[in-house]
Amino acid sequence: MPAVTADTLTLPRVFVAPGAQPRSVKMITNAPQAYEGEGFPVRRAFAGIPNADLDPFIHMDQMGEVEYLPGEPKGTPWHPHRGFETFTYLMDGRFLHQDSHGGGGTIKEGGTQYMTAGDGILHIETPPEDLVMSGGTFHGVQLWINLPKEKKRIQPAYQDLQGQDSAMVTTQDGGALIRVLAGQIEDHSGPGISHTPITITHITIAPGARAEIPWRSDFNALAYVLNGSGTVGPANHPIQTGQMAVLVNGDYISIQANQIQESRHDGLDIFLIGGIALRELVFQYGPFVMSTKEEVMQAMEDYQKGRFGHIPVDAIMPHRP
Repeated sequence: MPAVTADTLTLPRVFVAPGAQPRSVKMITNAPQAYEGEGFPVRRAFAGIPNADLDPFIHMDQMGEVEYLPGEPKGTPWHPHRGFETFTYLMDGRFLHQDSHGGGGTIKEGGTQYMTAGDGILHIETPPEDLVMSGGTFHGVQLWINLPKEKKRIQPAYQDLQGQDSAMVTTQDGGALIRVLAGQIEDHSGPGISHTPITITHITIAPGARAEIPWRSDFNALAYVLNGSGTVGPANHPIQTGQMAVLVNGDYISIQANQIQESRHDGLDIFLIGGIALRELVFQYGPFVMSTKEEVMQAMEDYQKGRFGHIPVDAIMPHRP
């Protein structure tokens, strides 16, 4: 899991304020496995969690971790979205992105595509030809972030965020690398700009180390284990790869990595996210996330009539050997 790394001895440190209270664990869930797009394996990270605990997030998949043979890497074909934002983060592998509003680029290891679907967009995410032919490790996360009702029909936009753009900080003892991908931890800001107040981080905790991470008390908190094992919360609930902890009521998050981890990874990797709940009606049908059934039906009609834009003449297409 290369992502982006740094020497924690040289990084700014975040501190938990005296008297701060740790967040407790409300629940821990297991992500079931499924297949997405053209057939790549995913874990459905939000399965079994009430929507009220997820708000403002809608959907999250861990893509991989999978070791592809030559000819096996897959992505998604051209498809539509309306009414929310997608955040695609890669730790291993590469994806090409292109959309019907002129956005595009290569998502590299440690990089992110942050796409505001807004009023409607068509896009594709697919591995480049050389990666399809060579095979290799693929691992990433895709997160769907709801847009407030008054912003669901805003102009689509695309942010190409490379790994070196992320803010990197560490904990008080230097035992954890915190990559701030969007939002803030204390006064350290990630590059992703959202229409909903959120924080998105990827944290690597060294074996045996405990990470205490300040967290806004008005944000929810969802800690998903990308790989490794450890404990979470003041009661030290065990947690491992493919599990999500919902954390409530407090000013900071406490996670400890077990001393013994999988040999192929350097520590416990956590995808920690949170934001302010919108507390609005949500009606979702596939790639459309709106407030009412009527709005979703309108989205489907608009898509069928070509109002989301058109696939470009020079469109990227999935490479099939």
